[in-house]
Amino acid sequence: MSPEDRLCEDVLVALRQIVRAIDLHSKKLVQRHGVTGPQMLVLKKLAEAAPLAVGELARRANLSQATVTDILDRMQRRGLVSRMRSEADKRRVIVTLTAEGTRLLDTSPPLLQDSFVAGFQELPRWEQTAMVATVQRIAAMMNAERLAAPPLLDNARIDARLDDAALDNAMLSEDSAPREA
Repeated sequence: MSPEDRLCEDVLVALRQIVRAIDLHSKKLVQRHGVTGPQMLVLKKLAEAAPLAVGELARRANLSQATVTDILDRMQRRGLVSRMRSEADKRRVIVTLTAEGTRLLDTSPPLLQDSFVAGFQELPRWEQTAMVATVQRIAAMMNAERLAAPPLLDNARIDARLDDAALDNAMLSEDSAPREA
């Protein structure tokens, strides 16, 4: 194997390790605690600043309001959150964390990105910048730079309609791109 082939293989192995770590963490979270990463993210954002309007919660979680509404529907059925209309503005729905939601947060492991963020913040600025550029380049090489993706390391489908449409567009643009001979 040539040195160039070995480098490419090393990158692919590292990417696969990342994907596998995300998958295993996501499965463990669902199996042991019955919630997905996006659900846990919403619970954590509520714990930081509840009560919150749905739109503000979506902004803080970096998710679409429709996605957050779907997440809240599931979590409300489980008794993890409560929602009520604002007295001041009936169009606004205010979300709070229930005692059961707090208990779940207290007994669940940290989100996978929490350990990444801690390690990333310890790096010197030049290395952080280099990592961002490299990962963005990898995303572009995989035609994934236009996919909707919140800063959440989880394999749950955040918004399947957006992801499928973006993936289809990326694949179409790849198919129509001129090929080098």
